[in-house]
Amino acid sequence: MTTTNSSLTLWHALHALSKTMLNLAHEGKWDELIEHEIKYVQLVENIAKNPIQSDQVYLVEEAKQLLREILENEDRLKSLLQSRMGELRKLISQTSTQKSLATTYGKLSHNILIPTNFNQ
Repeated sequence: MTTTNSSLTLWHALHALSKTMLNLAHEGKWDELIEHEIKYVQLVENIAKNPIQSDQVYLVEEAKQLLREILENEDRLKSLLQSRMGELRKLISQTSTQKSLATTYGKLSHNILIPTNFNQ
């Protein structure tokens, strides 16, 4: 396999991985998504080290199309990740509120509250 074909193979692998990551995000499989992020970064690094020669126009055009689709997938993934961050912020806020309430009522649990004025 030539370097150019190898480079294009890396672009195809990155494209496939971006689709996989997008699907994982849609399915809410966040831990698996994180595992794939490492592979994704490694592929990007490999692509940077093995560029397609600009004199092979048809390969450059194919790589450009793959890049467009990869960037679209990244945009969608970013949107899903932002939604997930919002969900996590809400959960953290609720947990913080619950902890505050538990602490406050926990301090009062040892006190006996008796009304002092009875209007009979």
